[in-house]
Amino acid sequence: MAYQKLSRDSSSRKALFRDLVTDLFLYERIQTTEAKAKEVRSIAEKLITLAKRGDLHARRQAAAFVRRESLNGDQDAIQKLFSDLATRYAERPGGYTRILKLGPRRGDSAPMVYLELVDRA
Repeated sequence: MAYQKLSRDSSSRKALFRDLVTDLFLYERIQTTEAKAKEVRSIAEKLITLAKRGDLHARRQAAAFVRRESLNGDQDAIQKLFSDLATRYAERPGGYTRILKLGPRRGDSAPMVYLELVDRA
């Protein structure tokens, strides 16, 4: 499996990806570094494709990765993934995310980007 290590051990890297994917599904747009966004994009695309299947096994597979966080006590990230995002992208064959470059970060000149869902409200 080809991926960037991002100067972390495997458990820290997995926790980072879980947090970023959960935030992407809740807020539909996150600001992060370019390297992290490129890694999270592939995970998010696979989870949205999984949600489009919509069966119980797909929901359990997504729940094993996405954190149980909610926005304003409304619906959590898994419910939003399966109810809102899966219906929004039902006719789309792929390409659910986009990366918009912002420029370098002030402190260390790391290239910053917005990772956002296509067709967001």
